[in-house]
Amino acid sequence: MPARGVRAVLLLFGFTFMATGAEAQLHWEKLPPIPDREGFASPFAGTSNGALIVAGGANFPDKRPWEGGTKTWYDGAYVLDPAAGSWKGGFRLPHAVAYGVSVTTDDGVICIGGGDATRHFRDVLRLSWDGKSIHTSALPGLPRPCAFMCGAVVGKTLYITGGIEKPDAVECMDTFWSLDLANAKAQWQEMQPPAGSPPRMLSVAGSAGGSFYRFSGARLSPGPDGKPVREYLRDAWRFTPSQGWRRLADLPRPCVAAPSPAPVSRGGHLLVISGDDGANIHFKPESAHPGFPRDVLAYDPVKDAWRLVGSCPFSRGTVPTAYWRDRYVIPNGEARPGYRSNEVWSLRIEDLP
Repeated sequence: MPARGVRAVLLLFGFTFMATGAEAQLHWEKLPPIPDREGFASPFAGTSNGALIVAGGANFPDKRPWEGGTKTWYDGAYVLDPAAGSWKGGFRLPHAVAYGVSVTTDDGVICIGGGDATRHFRDVLRLSWDGKSIHTSALPGLPRPCAFMCGAVVGKTLYITGGIEKPDAVECMDTFWSLDLANAKAQWQEMQPPAGSPPRMLSVAGSAGGSFYRFSGARLSPGPDGKPVREYLRDAWRFTPSQGWRRLADLPRPCVAAPSPAPVSRGGHLLVISGDDGANIHFKPESAHPGFPRDVLAYDPVKDAWRLVGSCPFSRGTVPTAYWRDRYVIPNGEARPGYRSNEVWSLRIEDLP
């Protein structure tokens, strides 16, 4: 095989794409697709009791937006149990929701905020799987309704930053909230966001080495017609509880709505996969949009440096990640504007040199 070739190996769950040579650290496996024709943008995702849960999300089920299609939000939930080997549906969230944040803890999947066509939510829920059913329990609600934010768990603390408060917002929220998951009586704390950093939405969160990371995102401002206009950002930040915020090296490109939280290698490198760089934001016709970048960027916290470490076999944005069975899972998401994907990919990362 050529040094930079790609080979596909048929496995029980689908295909594995193993990049060799310079890209030998990334091993992509295609898992069973979600049993929905379109797939979903920005569902919740995580693991509980050994099973993978994907819930909620949004798509255009009939026509694309430029054809007059209407976006639909969903309350359905799916479970992939290794013992079954296929997705099981028929479960429901309390209401339809998408574009929130989800993280996995020892007690299940925490689903934070999000919204639908008319409102955004303060709700914070925990989903747990008992082998037969999904159980839902409430956690303290957010200080304000919020969607399109990012978040991650550092130790026993959940951090959330950015987003927008309502669907028609033309400015982003300049927020940084934390919740002590070790304290059953804890409430959300409002903390200081990084000084001099524009408010934003659709950033990539990360957790590594006892610190919280925030990469890229989009700033909103009202355009001439009063509708929001995006500014694509490349800045990167790290919050360490004992030290506060520190600005890091800028990303090589914007990575708006890339899979979040960012996967982390055993050596502590944070990976930013695909995401929207804004290069084709005005692409016409919309139906021929080429998709988002397929490169994979790695941030080295020791060197405070970015580098290209490979590529992914898909274009994807507005999608969560979940760590399951020693791999990072990227379920569904937006393949290009107006188009979702029902594919479910997973990534195993070898140590990066």
